[in-house]
Amino acid sequence: MTFRVPKGTDDIMPPASRRWRRVLRLFDELAERYGYELVMTPVFEATELFSRGVGESTDVVQKQMYTWDDKAGRSMTLRPEATAPVVRAYLNGGGRGVAKYAYSGPMFRYEQPQAGRRRQFWQVGVEYLGEDSPIADVEVIELGYRFYTEAGIPDVSVQLNSIGDAESRAAYRTILVDYLETRRDRLSEDSQRRLATNPLRVLDSNLDTAEVADAPSPVDHLSPASAAHFSSVKAGLTDRGVPFVEAPRVVRGLDYYTRTVFEYTAASYGVAQDSLGGGGRYDGLAGQLGGAEVPGVGFSLGIDRVVLALGDAEEPPSLDAFVVAVTEQDHAEAQAVLARLRASTIRADSLARVASVKAQLKAANRSGAEWVVRVGDRPGKVTARSMKDGTQEVVEIAEVVAWLTQ
Repeated sequence: MTFRVPKGTDDIMPPASRRWRRVLRLFDELAERYGYELVMTPVFEATELFSRGVGESTDVVQKQMYTWDDKAGRSMTLRPEATAPVVRAYLNGGGRGVAKYAYSGPMFRYEQPQAGRRRQFWQVGVEYLGEDSPIADVEVIELGYRFYTEAGIPDVSVQLNSIGDAESRAAYRTILVDYLETRRDRLSEDSQRRLATNPLRVLDSNLDTAEVADAPSPVDHLSPASAAHFSSVKAGLTDRGVPFVEAPRVVRGLDYYTRTVFEYTAASYGVAQDSLGGGGRYDGLAGQLGGAEVPGVGFSLGIDRVVLALGDAEEPPSLDAFVVAVTEQDHAEAQAVLARLRASTIRADSLARVASVKAQLKAANRSGAEWVVRVGDRPGKVTARSMKDGTQEVVEIAEVVAWLTQ
């Protein structure tokens, strides 16, 4: 019997996994640079966490969650997103003061598999809790933008909108429903259902683009406080050199969003109607989960989509050096050189067994190493040869770390 990977999931193997490792490492380093501490939550939670936090009327809760009863009869769900679990963890820890968290891990949604949409997918994200200043919004949006550009996606743009605070949304909801009711018969079945539950979601329905083209925009019906907040966010992004486009149809797909919402798009990510990632404010989420009212803003970014957007871009070598022993008698010394390189943080490898030079060079080529370091050509020295252009240099063993580092 041969087992296959489940539908909508993937084995990420070398050489493809080299890109994944690079971008995940980049995100971790960038989040740390911005002051976000790592948080890790379980991959399954109580189902009610998502029904209350994400929203009963959302597609995620109604159609896409992996849910089951455990042996004690409790309803559990594989996490379809990470913001509600992170806020739950914050509240469990006391829920006081400003906290900045970064996360990385698999999420699960039962979707029709296609490019950029998998049933198990990997997200990274940040959550900035306890701060309602527009500077927090700006920082979060900038961090996501820097991640994409440093990963190698050159044409990233921020699609920016505000859906207002509770006061704004109450007034706008009435105006929007009045508009949509005149077109009810022409709306998709899902959008007709959402008229009673969450009419803002109709705005980003791919099936109803023509019907909502002239719909009133939430940004035109903001309260004075929400309008001032949004203006400050736009000014802050401009000051930090983050390009954005005002996008009145961006509302995001989860019920907890308030005020600022945004998505990242790029022409190089050629999947229709899909963003690379996005996020926004969720000032009411902590209260919905039973805690105090705590403001928050964050994003989630799909690593699967980053990899797709990078296309065939060449990846840097995964190893700095591959150590080769010229003869069987040189094997022990080659292993000593390998240990020296690794102790200095140089990424290095070799064959563990004694093998011919030809076999070792084949292994070096497969490894993708930048340099081959031959041990045994000359006593006390190594020969370092570039795998890219064939240039080489003889280096003292005592100096090889410094030479490779340079």
